[in-house]
Amino acid sequence: MIEPSPVARPSVPKTELSPAGPRLSRLVAGAWRMDAWGWTPQQRLRWIEQNLELGVSSFDHADIYGGYTVEGLFGEALALAPALREQLQLVSKCGIQLVAPARPAHRIKAYDTRRAHIVASAERSLRELRTDRLDVLLIHRPDPLMDADEVARAFDDLRQAGKVLHFGVSNFTPAQFALLASRTTLVTNQVECSPLQLAALHDGTLDQAQQLRCKPMIWSPLAGGRLFTAGDERCRRVREGLESIATRLGCSPATLAYAWLLRHPSQPLPIVGSSRIEALREAVAALDLVLDPASWHEIWSASAGQEVP
Repeated sequence: MIEPSPVARPSVPKTELSPAGPRLSRLVAGAWRMDAWGWTPQQRLRWIEQNLELGVSSFDHADIYGGYTVEGLFGEALALAPALREQLQLVSKCGIQLVAPARPAHRIKAYDTRRAHIVASAERSLRELRTDRLDVLLIHRPDPLMDADEVARAFDDLRQAGKVLHFGVSNFTPAQFALLASRTTLVTNQVECSPLQLAALHDGTLDQAQQLRCKPMIWSPLAGGRLFTAGDERCRRVREGLESIATRLGCSPATLAYAWLLRHPSQPLPIVGSSRIEALREAVAALDLVLDPASWHEIWSASAGQEVP
């Protein structure tokens, strides 16, 4: 495979996440495992730069990643080249309270979507990431105690202060999304989807995204690696299907898995959560691969274990 030059034209386009904005790269770099990479700040900065060289300018975070450490690791690297901030978009999430050494006051894992917690979490993310604004802030998980009016007030406060430019949610059902969207403007729902996780295709989540023209962000697009490592019957069936079609199309199975997601008319933005730039290049290659309906349904059928009805 040809190595990209540092001055090569980026190959990943930007897209409007929703009619209300913002513009994110069609693929998003996920930093949630950064604490496990064991890298120096300079190595982390180089990873950021390599993403940007390929046109992947959007980076996905959450306050809880790495036990509340990843945003700080990323911010430490970004501080080595602060001018890069104008070239990238930062997405983060809040609303989960983890039991972790960094949060000794937390007794149990819980959710908190009260106004004070959302504002405090966003402000902490800004400090950790060493930036003056987040491009997008998401509520990380649906909270049974969520007061939609109170969340909307928190969003309004952060928006008016210029601390967060846009807002969305993650892992929300269509009904939960509609509830909060009735009080404030949302630009995305970040959900799990892959050839091994089909729920969003059929529970109305991606239908709603298409209806509202709010492009979904997709986490775990390769099923956390299970797509190529797990040994159960379903995984083997899907893997064999991917390998057969990939051979026919002259691409890698991972590229095909990303292309399968990108083919959906809701125009999802997959999150590539890998330290390996080669893994990112496999995802980038999927942007040039458009699956025909029969090949797409062949992968769906392998996962479902049946033909379409």
